Amino acid sequence: MPVITLRYDTLKALIKGDVSTKELVDKIPYLGITLEEVVDEYMKVEYNPNRPDFSTSYGVARSLNGLLGFDKGAPSYSIDKGGVELVVDESTQEVRPFVVSLVGKGLILSDELIEEIISMQEDLHDGIGRHRRKMSIGIHNLDVLTPPITYTTVSSDFKFVPLGQKEEMKIEEILRETDVGKEYGHILYGFDRYPLLMDSFGNVLSFPPIINGELTKLRPSTRNLFIEITATDLGTADDALAVLAATLNDSGAQLESVKVSRGNSIRITPDMSFQKMKIDVKLANDLLGLKLTDQEVSESLEKSRISVISEDGRLIALIPRYRVDILHQVDLVEEIAYGYGFEKLTPTLCTSKKAGKPDETHYLIGLAREVMTGLGYIEVKNYNLVSRRALYEFTNRKPRAIVKVENPKSIECELLRDVLFPSLLMVLSRNLHEEYPQRIFEISKVFNRDARASTGVKEVYHIATAISHSTANYTEAKSSLGSLLLQAFNLKIDTIPTRHPSFIQGRVAMIKLAKYNLGIIGEIAPSVLENFKLRNPVSVSEVDLSKIVHIVKQKV
Repeated sequence: MPVITLRYDTLKALIKGDVSTKELVDKIPYLGITLEEVVDEYMKVEYNPNRPDFSTSYGVARSLNGLLGFDKGAPSYSIDKGGVELVVDESTQEVRPFVVSLVGKGLILSDELIEEIISMQEDLHDGIGRHRRKMSIGIHNLDVLTPPITYTTVSSDFKFVPLGQKEEMKIEEILRETDVGKEYGHILYGFDRYPLLMDSFGNVLSFPPIINGELTKLRPSTRNLFIEITATDLGTADDALAVLAATLNDSGAQLESVKVSRGNSIRITPDMSFQKMKIDVKLANDLLGLKLTDQEVSESLEKSRISVISEDGRLIALIPRYRVDILHQVDLVEEIAYGYGFEKLTPTLCTSKKAGKPDETHYLIGLAREVMTGLGYIEVKNYNLVSRRALYEFTNRKPRAIVKVENPKSIECELLRDVLFPSLLMVLSRNLHEEYPQRIFEISKVFNRDARASTGVKEVYHIATAISHSTANYTEAKSSLGSLLLQAFNLKIDTIPTRHPSFIQGRVAMIKLAKYNLGIIGEIAPSVLENFKLRNPVSVSEVDLSKIVHIVKQKV
């Protein structure tokens, strides 16, 4: 969790009313910020990364002004039409396709402000920027530049003077020899062209996401800033730019827009318009255990720096653009709670006198977990979202009625699992150098399309096991599975030879119990082992745990 230092004199200067140091220290936790250290001149606080607007004293003061009642509602921002154009070359589309920008003029850059800006920049990099992979920020001295600015790509032998250096270095030298190049160079691994921003005279602003140029270094004499954000995700870039714009505005800068041109496409940034969201007053009262009126809900949100209007008889929240954390009605309920005051909430005891008991299904699943652990297996936990390649291509399976994520952020998270064993093979492939034998299991839900389910997707529990060592075989897997079902559920199973593309023919069987088909057991085929780069034989079993629980409940 990121930690920042808040100096009392700086914070008080930003508060639009009289407030004592003690009041500041007492109120800070009611913003959802944790106190780490409190001394005479400052306090250190820890904030949640989903609130990047808390990365400076300006953002914290903005929220404190609302909570203390000095400045309510969503802040509005005046952005003048600027004269700077940023021209994007098509070659950037293959490397780092998106760029947004703004200009901040008239700043007085004290050492403290420079320190806060740099700290905010790094917190944004590490948080929503995912350590610069998703988004990176360049902050430059505008006065040494001659627009238009060009965002393009260059070869590895291109030279410029990077920040902190006195001599020109080639791109390949920066990646190989500098500390930031060694730390972030992997982001550009595999590309033969590298992103670069330069002005109309060829002066280099930055080599994103690695390092800025020495020419545009910030100094106390700097008055006008040019900010550029390059990214692999446009939404993330816009989010970061909104946080920066709000902070620069609060620090005294006059904001100017930048025209970002790509071919015939023109985009003006930043866009600080409000996000609109309907307010569900009933949901808020249900979740908070209160009976707030529409007026009280509005007043609470205003203290959380969110404006409220009425449209067609409904309350509508106007959410400032820098509040990138508000995505759902529940997020608004949380803001109502902050504005209302957590200290006003009264805890109540449950009125029911009945004693609770464990859910029977989860109790039986727990028995399976205990038995597998007793048999010497290690439990693993994998994501339910996997890649098509791992789920189908690597296992030689043909896709069925797959459950696909509509807009996956990564090809590694595009499908919901319909079986578990490919994930176990992935775990084994990441542990090739660990000691053998390796025996692992997983209990989790799998997902299949089913028109009879309310959501169109049926969710059931499976248990899968995998054994890997030089002599792993069908018999060992069957012995473990038989012990599991007998010890946990007092069930004896039958196996019927079958065929399966993931398993060796003649060493795979269907698991049956009475009329139920419970799953599959066998030795993984050499082609599948090769796909997962596994060096030892692997025997696998996977059964429908929900069916087993159903059978057990019927017997009781």
